[in-house]
Amino acid sequence: MTRTTEPTAPTAPFGARLRRAMDTRGPLCVGIDPHPSLLAEWGLEDDVAGLRAFTDTVVDSLAEQVAVFKPQAAFFERFGSAGLAVLETAVARAREAGALVLLDAKRGDIGSTMAAYADAYLRTGAPLHVDAVTLSPFLGYGSLRPAFDAARASGSGVFVLALTSNPEGAEVQRARADDGRTVAQTVLDRLAEENAGAEPLGSFGAVVGATLTRADAELAVNGPLLAPGMGAQGGTAEGLRRIFGSALGNVLPSVSRGVLRHGPSPEGLRNAARAEAEQLAEAVG
Repeated sequence: MTRTTEPTAPTAPFGARLRRAMDTRGPLCVGIDPHPSLLAEWGLEDDVAGLRAFTDTVVDSLAEQVAVFKPQAAFFERFGSAGLAVLETAVARAREAGALVLLDAKRGDIGSTMAAYADAYLRTGAPLHVDAVTLSPFLGYGSLRPAFDAARASGSGVFVLALTSNPEGAEVQRARADDGRTVAQTVLDRLAEENAGAEPLGSFGAVVGATLTRADAELAVNGPLLAPGMGAQGGTAEGLRRIFGSALGNVLPSVSRGVLRHGPSPEGLRNAARAEAEQLAEAVG
């Protein structure tokens, strides 16, 4: 692949573009997680050449089909600048083919550092400008304000960690503040405020794990709900209905290995993604 020109700023906010993509391509987010074991399954070396071959194959096979790609930043960052160059090219190519790109980076900091992260991922014209990025709110929700401001300016979006499915998350996310709300519910309520009045969908979403046994939270934030953990990690269609309830229509389920293990065959990847999208569309209505 060759580097391509960065697209101009979108004419519609992220929430509207995501709603359209989910309605036309199906509610499926495909993770791009080139971890060493998966590279080995594809017969690739755990080096930059293997990373590039893996990423190029996924993007070329699926970019005109899936609604959203979710590259995991860490698997590119571990190769240094060469890995980030692969990611930059993949992001540009995916977006040009009509797929949205959600970078799973889970950034969170304060002040000028948070502003720098926002500038890196959410500024139109930045080398790694993506449609949305995942953020961590656990330095305080207000610390994320530079990212919200940058997203509004560029028509981008963010997904804030709220109820993750890892066992360790509960000790923070389900802790209760002085007003009795859990930390997760506080985050969700603030997101609902960000999205107030947005149509057809707000641009500021939450991350809520598809493998949770229960949510115990009000998830209707008038924004998208990223649900990682489908398939190999244990998330099911029945589980989505149980966890998300009336907010189910705004859920963006994320599948990684369930699609990627069918590579390196482009046809295998396309068939797997199509089957997942059809199944999830039925599940979320």
